[in-house]
Amino acid sequence: MTASGKLAKGVQTFVSDIAQGFFEITHNGFAIVGLATVFAALTLLARPDLRQVGESQLMTWLHARQAQALGLVPELDAIDRATALNPKDLPKQQAAVAYWLSKKYRVAPEPLSALVAEAYEIGAKTKLDPTLILAIMAVESSFNPFAQSPVGAQGLMQVMTGIHSDKYENFGGKLAAFDPVTNLRVGVKVLQECIQRAGSVEAGLKFYVGAALLAEDGGYADKVLAEHARLREVASGRIVPLMTPPAPPTLRTLAPAGNQAAPMPIPVPAPEQDNPAAAPVTS
Repeated sequence: MTASGKLAKGVQTFVSDIAQGFFEITHNGFAIVGLATVFAALTLLARPDLRQVGESQLMTWLHARQAQALGLVPELDAIDRATALNPKDLPKQQAAVAYWLSKKYRVAPEPLSALVAEAYEIGAKTKLDPTLILAIMAVESSFNPFAQSPVGAQGLMQVMTGIHSDKYENFGGKLAAFDPVTNLRVGVKVLQECIQRAGSVEAGLKFYVGAALLAEDGGYADKVLAEHARLREVASGRIVPLMTPPAPPTLRTLAPAGNQAAPMPIPVPAPEQDNPAAAPVTS
């Protein structure tokens, strides 16, 4: 046999050996995978807890893949940014107020619960009745945190952001006016200053609405105090009807303060002793 023939036969033998070895390795590998699969299945049948953990992890992975495909990146800390509480977690008095306001102003009870809790907390620190704070929010914005008046009053308590921009500095700037809790805190600070300057709550409300230099405030103080009285009754456990009788516009459209959006009318007749001017105004 020639040298070239021997070389060709050697190469053929080498290739044959490699192919046989690869077949055996692959065959054995599939056998091992098959055995592992069988053992895993038997283990999952014997341990339902492990099966549930595996299913949970698989579903989590599939949901994550689906969210990524839709461009929705999971943010588990998003709940921390939500201004909301479960009303069932509030004290009975606060929960009653939250549910009543939710029904009257047609706002979800969860965000209202967060505002009620904050009003009670800041009210205790500032020695202001929390139901007065909530009454101002009701009349000013109907609990719309993004409300803005034609003259620039913004947020829940319709604070004039341009005038009180310094009060927002500790909260990161003027855009914080649209954060519900921040607007509440700044609004309470402004209310405190108005009451201290005027000498009484009623006179302070006139300052708050921007009617300090005017003879009348368009019924603003009466509306706030009437809503305040209703909320105090709700907090005390009494049944207070939901009503929104018509009222004339206030001076908010003229004075350097904000307009408020009115809640949608609720067809419940108002008691005779209530002042019609006490309802939130339509603007």
